[in-house]
Amino acid sequence: MIDVLIVGSGGAGLSAALAAKEAGASVLVMGKMYPTNSQTSMAQGGMNAALGNVEEDHTSLHIQDTIKSAHGLCNEDMVRHLCADAPKTIEWLEKIGVPFSRLDNGQQGIATIAQRQLGGASAKRACYAQDYTGLKILHTLYDTCLKEGIDFLDEHFLLNLIVPEDTVKGATFLNIRTGEVVQIDAKSVVVATGGYGALYHNHTTNMYGATGDGIAAVMRAGGALSDMEFIQFHPTGLKHSCILMSESARGEGGYLVNDKGERFIDELKPRDEVARAIFMQMQAGHEVFLDLRHLGEEKLMELLPQEVALCKLHEKVDPATQLVPIKPVAHYTMGGIDVDEALEVNGIKGCFAAGECSNAKVHGANRLGGNSLLEITAFGRFAGENAYKHSIYASSKAADAAQLERDQKELEALFSQTPQRNFYEARNELGDLFYKQVGIIRENAQLQNTLDTVIAMQVHLSKMGITDKSHTHNQNLVEFLEFKNALLLAPAIVSAALARDESRGAHFKAGFEKEDDAFKKHIVLQWKKEIS
Repeated sequence: MIDVLIVGSGGAGLSAALAAKEAGASVLVMGKMYPTNSQTSMAQGGMNAALGNVEEDHTSLHIQDTIKSAHGLCNEDMVRHLCADAPKTIEWLEKIGVPFSRLDNGQQGIATIAQRQLGGASAKRACYAQDYTGLKILHTLYDTCLKEGIDFLDEHFLLNLIVPEDTVKGATFLNIRTGEVVQIDAKSVVVATGGYGALYHNHTTNMYGATGDGIAAVMRAGGALSDMEFIQFHPTGLKHSCILMSESARGEGGYLVNDKGERFIDELKPRDEVARAIFMQMQAGHEVFLDLRHLGEEKLMELLPQEVALCKLHEKVDPATQLVPIKPVAHYTMGGIDVDEALEVNGIKGCFAAGECSNAKVHGANRLGGNSLLEITAFGRFAGENAYKHSIYASSKAADAAQLERDQKELEALFSQTPQRNFYEARNELGDLFYKQVGIIRENAQLQNTLDTVIAMQVHLSKMGITDKSHTHNQNLVEFLEFKNALLLAPAIVSAALARDESRGAHFKAGFEKEDDAFKKHIVLQWKKEIS
């Protein structure tokens, strides 16, 4: 039996694996894709740590900025934990070889790491590696896991957690390569499966697979979810592809302008404010652009080479000489699996959650730019350490095969039925619906309409299914399972948004435009288990 099973092989999962291995645990990392394909690779701008390498900065200011950005809807002890851990987390990343951009300042170690300002920050705090920060961190973490002999099982899709008597005993997975359902027994589990931004299909910076698989599995197993209504819209997605244009482009001095050439917002305000300002310009009939021309080609290629390449590839524009058309798109989910201060899932003993799938109460109503890479590494390690501590005293008796058999029967039924409706069409419909009616500005009548539509879609799910009946490498099957998870979470998001009759951070509701202290609380959702 494995001591610590890690589900998800992005930055949070790899950080958890390294910490658990370092503590002495036997570790297995399971992922539905290969680690270097994870969402972490898309994080570009930087990782916050109050090093003060470029200008004066202090951990206390990092804490203040995080709480302000969260609009007070956070656990201040967890915020202090995160921000205080930031410098030593950067030091650890440097030690294992992350190639941060450097200052020529005559210093040594982390004092030479370059830093830039991101939206909502009171100082140049984000440590970066050009505009490939997440990619560089991810590759270094994966290389280090391989050096440490950590075992991986890639192309395994999480089906369900095994949770007899409210204590996790492992999980079941679909082996994508063979089509088999397998059971992995473990003394503790870390869920690090990412967020649910792909519900906004065709309107998100996220990959198609960011469908909240781990969050849905926790929900089915009786664990709690919280703050599901808070979805951050990034101000600058490329207009025609939704590809992310990093906040670093504005941090380095880029402007936001409308089609009259007018600047209409302080570009370094928090993301929720900037996204709403752009949305209002678009509602008034204006196009909106990111203007980087004044930075010059040399600076762009030195600091933002990926942004230049993405603009040329996806928008057919050269940002050194042309305006870049942009729009706000779904980017990050603040809500997720409800965890305590040890990152253990509320409702499931021995199960921990880290990264975007986890609601550790640090991002609140609006995540501060640069805190996501910090959270996945700092809290990823914290989750791995705590999972190992739990495993020391956990029973080594494996669970029975009941969950495995249920999952096998469910997949057999999928292969035997002929679908009457195309779930891909439903996926597109759900994405459009959420972007229009559960988006930047919300309204109760539209939210209720969305909830009704989603419930009807769930009723019709039994008529949807797969047309590809092959058992090996069946992407049609994987995408259907992802859609089922997204559809399971959709009512939780809309219900929480309906219940929150105020505007706070990324949740802005027409008719309730002010923050209301009556709602300065977390909305928690949890399925009640039937008592047999």
